[in-house]
Amino acid sequence: MLLDLRTIYFIVAVSCFVLGILQLAAYATGRFERWPLWWGLSNILVGVGSFLVALRNLVPYSVSIDGGNVVTIAGYMLMFFAVRVFSGRALEQRYFWLAIFLVSVPVALIVRDPSAVSARLLYVSVICCLCDLAVAGEAIGIARRERLYSAALLVGLYVCTASIFAVRSVLAATGEIGGPDPFGSSVVHSWMAVSAVAFIMLRSMAMVLMAAERSRNQLTELAHHDPLTGALNRGGLAQHLPALNSQPVSLLIIDIDHFKQLNDRHGHAAGDDILRLFASVSRGIMRSDDLLARQGGDEFLAVLKNFSLEDAVVIAERIRLAFAAAVMQRPDLAVFPTLSIGVAACGQNGGDFERLMQKADEALYRSKREGRNRVEAFGETHQAA
Repeated sequence: MLLDLRTIYFIVAVSCFVLGILQLAAYATGRFERWPLWWGLSNILVGVGSFLVALRNLVPYSVSIDGGNVVTIAGYMLMFFAVRVFSGRALEQRYFWLAIFLVSVPVALIVRDPSAVSARLLYVSVICCLCDLAVAGEAIGIARRERLYSAALLVGLYVCTASIFAVRSVLAATGEIGGPDPFGSSVVHSWMAVSAVAFIMLRSMAMVLMAAERSRNQLTELAHHDPLTGALNRGGLAQHLPALNSQPVSLLIIDIDHFKQLNDRHGHAAGDDILRLFASVSRGIMRSDDLLARQGGDEFLAVLKNFSLEDAVVIAERIRLAFAAAVMQRPDLAVFPTLSIGVAACGQNGGDFERLMQKADEALYRSKREGRNRVEAFGETHQAA
């Protein structure tokens, strides 16, 4: 036999209390950003609201119904705020609390008649439905920006709960639920409340999965990228090598000339700025699917996919000239670094990447011998402009 609605509200309250305490404990560990704080508070508010509503006819009406619904609305809106914080797009808190106040006012003022149960259920259900749809929209944005598969799960869960609240709104509008006693024998209302318990648990699990997936992606990013320039490191480049062996690529080995003198004269902070400047300039010229990797020190590799040797030389020249122009915008430098670049290419069927590196390296050393600040292609000579 299905539990009565009052008991189900108590179960929702206890479930939300437990989840809220666990999320606040997770925030207290200091391992997360601020989103578990807001998520935990939102669950506790929903729990308090459900508990107060369950006390209908046992405590004053203003406490159980007015207070319970206002706190529940605040909790649902705080869920949206928590997901915004998770996505890095938090709202101004003062405006957020003002919005909660304005949305809550109708509960206590406009539908204050104790017999207007269906009207109050309709209003609260619409607000909760809109909040869940807003959370689903934020989760869609997270899934697109960060490619988190668990964010798609969160979207599905919140769309389901939004649908439940939409159905609840329709039933309340038609008078199918509510009436003078909301805890009467409404089987549909009871089933929706039972479903809410399951979805509350699942949504919290999905948020934890999102945090875990983001942490894994961040660790992978750190493991495969140079923290100073954001370019791939050797391990990150190695992850792409199997795909490179099956397609035509051109390789640029780039060395920043006079880098040691720059560090000696201006310090390592200036050297770091030049490394970041080079990476920024190069990315502005290379395509999004090309690869930039830092081999170590002041040496970089640029892998250009589906480029001929001649076209790769043109790109190398553009990088060299753009970097020179960017450096000239730094009048504080007494040592002006330049670029020496060696270029090599492999054919349509790809080839041995190690052999390609040897060719480009040979071209780079020829560039050094010829006076630096120039582009040399394997087997050819290209004078600097």
